[in-house]
Amino acid sequence: MPTFPPPKFILILIFNTLLRCTTRRIRALNGGNNAFLSPLGRIAALTFDLDDTLYDNRPVILRTEQEALAFMQNYHPSLRSFQNVDLQRIRQAVREAEPEIYHDVTRWRHRAIEQAMRDAGLSAQEAIAGANAAMMHFAKWRSQIEVPQATHETLQQLAKKWPLVAITNGNAQPELFGLGDYFKFVLRAGPDGRSKPFSDMYFLAAEKLHVPIGEILHVGDDLTTDVAGAIRCGMQACWIKPEDADLMRTQDSRLLPHIEISRLASLTSLI
Repeated sequence: MPTFPPPKFILILIFNTLLRCTTRRIRALNGGNNAFLSPLGRIAALTFDLDDTLYDNRPVILRTEQEALAFMQNYHPSLRSFQNVDLQRIRQAVREAEPEIYHDVTRWRHRAIEQAMRDAGLSAQEAIAGANAAMMHFAKWRSQIEVPQATHETLQQLAKKWPLVAITNGNAQPELFGLGDYFKFVLRAGPDGRSKPFSDMYFLAAEKLHVPIGEILHVGDDLTTDVAGAIRCGMQACWIKPEDADLMRTQDSRLLPHIEISRLASLTSLI
């Protein structure tokens, strides 16, 4: 007797096929770059992810990690052979001891560096002082970011119409690389709540803006932390598609962005 796929599987297959066809059609109508996948409601404010949404963060992190490692190796003779793999091992141990610390990447890194210095034979006081110095060095390089001119122009135009807010899981400081003036405020995971996709910072943004959460459009590059996180708490979502990314490959296509764009400047079409 022949076997057939379960009804749920068939429905998902049909949904994804229709979605793929619809998305391709919409992209074609919009020049192949943008897709409006769900009707937009009223927009009263925009929130933005930072890293890899407003600038390319990959070279920044690579250079920062290299400089941070060099600082550690030169800080004390007993750390001369210290490697990033050692820091990752200590970070994992810190998280196992404090499971919630991952929401605050700055505090997590500080604790790991402090522990590394203790393990190297420094006293508790010396380890704290060393970790403080290492984090200052890290922050210096973390903010050496080249922001595209198109990002400045886009945010400048959008800020004339809507209040803009930055919501980040990372430790970038927009005021140190020329983006601070565009935002009403910046929310960071840790000090301002759990990291995305948890809803803490999304709801806090709505509260501080005095705007209904459903009237905020969140813009980000990550389908989980940005798109799914925003939609689950009632926001509208815009996915800025990374190069070679494919919406059809997401495991949870029920949480579609309202808009898919390939360039940040496309947002000005909403004005």
